[in-house]
Amino acid sequence: MATSSLSSDDRLPAYVRLRDTLTARIAGGEWTPDAPIPSEMRLAREYGLSVGTVRKGVDGLVDEGLLERRQGSGTYVRAPSFDATLFRFFQLREADGSQRAIPSSQLIVRAAAAAPEEAAEALGTRKVIKTLRLRSLSEVPVLYEEIYIPADRFDGFVELPASSFGPLLYPLYFERFGVLVKHAVDDLSFGRASETVAQQLRLKAGDPMAVIRRTAFDLKDNPVEWRIAHGSAAQFRYRSEIS
Repeated sequence: MATSSLSSDDRLPAYVRLRDTLTARIAGGEWTPDAPIPSEMRLAREYGLSVGTVRKGVDGLVDEGLLERRQGSGTYVRAPSFDATLFRFFQLREADGSQRAIPSSQLIVRAAAAAPEEAAEALGTRKVIKTLRLRSLSEVPVLYEEIYIPADRFDGFVELPASSFGPLLYPLYFERFGVLVKHAVDDLSFGRASETVAQQLRLKAGDPMAVIRRTAFDLKDNPVEWRIAHGSAAQFRYRSEIS
């Protein structure tokens, strides 16, 4: 049986070339989180490699967070969901001290727009789709977000029915548009609430705010989202463990 060829430089180790090949197939939407990727034995046959080499390549993608192993089920593309991680910066707990669940989302605006300067610089285009979103926990507003995505990567986003949107956007990006967010960079600063932000978060204009600017990137390190989130500085927390 003819074997498939590996991508990238043939001077690289086989497991690295396999990792790059599998990444390209994932980026192309060949596999989704709903079904496992082929078994290591099948991939070994397909590419003419040892099972050990395949396992090393797959392990690399698991370590990078692109794949996940599910006990007794197989290896799957990891559904991107870390847009919830913005909440690691805020002390949000129930009265009994337990951690609160993923916040609900209210879409306020979703429309084609011209990107403001910061978003345009981060995304490399002014043709974007703008989303304004309010995140709440137990019906209490917590974060007010402005989100910008490149219009050419998300054709049809504006027309999606509201029922398509859950509390997290990154799984939607992947499932509907084949855009898999691999990593994101958060920049933190502090400021004062504008009239608009204060009204949405039920605060006073001028109240101290924690401001998080995030740029998210796909598998090829292309920027696919820029957002700015505002939350009350009174609830802000930051913790770093150094060892």
